[in-house]
Amino acid sequence: MFLLILAAVLLAAGQSAPLADCGTLTQQLQIQGRDQFLGRWTYAAESTNIPGSKMLTKMFVENVWGEVSPANESDSISVRQLQKMFGSCYSVTSKMTLANNTLTMAYPLVASEVLLTTSCSDCMVLLSNYTIGESTFSGVQLMTRRPKVLAAEMDEFKRQVDCLNLPPPAILDSEKGFCPDDSKDTETTDLTSMIAHSDSEYMKLFEKLVSSEAGIKTLLGLISHFEPPA
Repeated sequence: MFLLILAAVLLAAGQSAPLADCGTLTQQLQIQGRDQFLGRWTYAAESTNIPGSKMLTKMFVENVWGEVSPANESDSISVRQLQKMFGSCYSVTSKMTLANNTLTMAYPLVASEVLLTTSCSDCMVLLSNYTIGESTFSGVQLMTRRPKVLAAEMDEFKRQVDCLNLPPPAILDSEKGFCPDDSKDTETTDLTSMIAHSDSEYMKLFEKLVSSEAGIKTLLGLISHFEPPA
């Protein structure tokens, strides 16, 4: 909040607000409890070190939003993510546990997340590590409680991504309409079980495809022939 006030004062004076340094932008925040995660979040942008991930996201993912609710255990949350791809809706449900200032997930993928600082009062910046096959990848996501973030907030996130030595982020489009929030919507395909129960050989193949530019090109060829369920 202080950064926003300072920025407003400097702009009013006709000056440009200085960018925060990398030490500040990569600072890990103390998680106060699971309640700060609860509610609806729009995924505004994401960067990962998977080769070609930005290109894949821009080509096939229109937008993403998620609903976080309390799980049965006091230190856990349930996350239902809805993605619009190919003009159709897909959902993934996961459970995350909070311990040692870190959120961890074992299903449908193995992953961990920590919070990074942001001057946006109703945003979250999550730094993640997740395992595909035998490889671990890193990524950072900007999420907001609004349909979209301001230009200055996106600029700050781009600076964070640069400080983390990750590729420029893919920015999602909130103007194309989000998937409906009805959990019983018959037009939404749940991918949770398919991801979790993919056999080891399939995951090794997927790991190989996403780990190189040549593999990404092969994956693009496979996706180009994909037809969403009717």
